Amino acid sequence: MRKHPVITIGRQCGSDGKAIGQKLAEELGIKCYDKELLSLAAKNSGFSEEVFQSYDEKPTNSLLYSLVMDPRSLSFTNSGYMDVPMDHKLFFSQFETIKQLAEEESCVIIGRCADYALSEYENHISVFITADDDDRIETLKELHHIDDGKAKDLMVRTDKKRSSYYKYYTEKKWGDAKNYDLCINRSAVGVEGAVKIILDFVHAKTAYIKGKNQE
Repeated sequence: MRKHPVITIGRQCGSDGKAIGQKLAEELGIKCYDKELLSLAAKNSGFSEEVFQSYDEKPTNSLLYSLVMDPRSLSFTNSGYMDVPMDHKLFFSQFETIKQLAEEESCVIIGRCADYALSEYENHISVFITADDDDRIETLKELHHIDDGKAKDLMVRTDKKRSSYYKYYTEKKWGDAKNYDLCINRSAVGVEGAVKIILDFVHAKTAYIKGKNQE
């Protein structure tokens, strides 16, 4: 049994999901993986980090759901799936890296279908962060130094990309509450409030699982 918690965070663009994940990791004294995950996957797979970045959370037109739904049937080496399209090779490599991290350490993982990769892990806590559109636009304006129109366009395009990527690889609806342990509106509680809620949930779920396994 894996005793350490692993928290995955899905997030709307501009919702401060990354900031919440980083603060949560600090509070727990563990690492937070976002873009860092691409470096690890590149190191483990032999593909360049630049290639992972070019495909990062971007769906393609071809569907291989049968392979995605049973990735353990594949070898996660370059020679093991030469006939699989590049985007799927990279997803499988990233998928395996996420699972390896969960085996080795307690951590926070941002995006990249990590909740799906760890769906069978008992001590996995899946979180989705949302926020009101006006708040998200303001966040993006400050972060990227852009006007309202460009911020809104970035928000819509990024959410569409993330939603398509999630559905493409999991056949589930991105942001649907039933796919997560916990959904939080950052606009209602702020970054610090969201972190506190997740911390309380982590402690509650960890204690519940421990008690259940001792019965």
